[in-house]
Amino acid sequence: MEKAFISWSGGKDCCLSAYQAKQQGIDPVYLLNMVTEDKRRSCSHGIGAEWIRQQAEAIGIPLLQFPTTSETYQTVFKNALKELHYDGISTGVFGDIDFEPHREWIEQVCKPAGITPMLPLWGRNQNEIVAEFLELGFQARVIAVRADLLGQEWLGRLVDREFLKDIANLNKGITACGEAGEFHTLVVDGPIFKKRLEISDAAAEKRGGHWFWDIKKIDPIEKPGGGTV
Repeated sequence: MEKAFISWSGGKDCCLSAYQAKQQGIDPVYLLNMVTEDKRRSCSHGIGAEWIRQQAEAIGIPLLQFPTTSETYQTVFKNALKELHYDGISTGVFGDIDFEPHREWIEQVCKPAGITPMLPLWGRNQNEIVAEFLELGFQARVIAVRADLLGQEWLGRLVDREFLKDIANLNKGITACGEAGEFHTLVVDGPIFKKRLEISDAAAEKRGGHWFWDIKKIDPIEKPGGGTV
């Protein structure tokens, strides 16, 4: 089975991509997550790095976290891919959907490291992606929103059909997957999880132009039968 890493933010798109890669015969052996230089937060969605570690433990796939800054991000990412290639990893799985400049960036950083990028969700309809995510039994909570589009009351909401209906009714052009950064999520359960994550303490916090759901405590709940990945 071909070995791969998953470019990991903890959100719904990378989770679904990990699931789909497994269905296509790919073995996801690492989750790759970039964190701030002080190692406190994930670079992707501003969530505490410790909660990404707890999520990875609940899934059961080893997590690799690399500290970086905005100035060194690309260099650190490239070096991480080279390390993974030396470890026998030939494929990188990414959750991108339709943002062409990011796909070009992915190809640019993967090629020198000898990594083949795989984008299982690329080009698909976003409503269909979320529908599949929900049908498979994944659950995700909103952990960050753009303050110019959504208020703090959206934080912590479960991404479900009611959520999709509500954001569509706003008529602000917010996409179903939030691919333009309108909102970000943390997946707390699904077929790849051995434990369900219960967020038991969190508070709204505004940083820059975003509202963040600053998580204080997560309780892992054992699931009978475990996950599939």
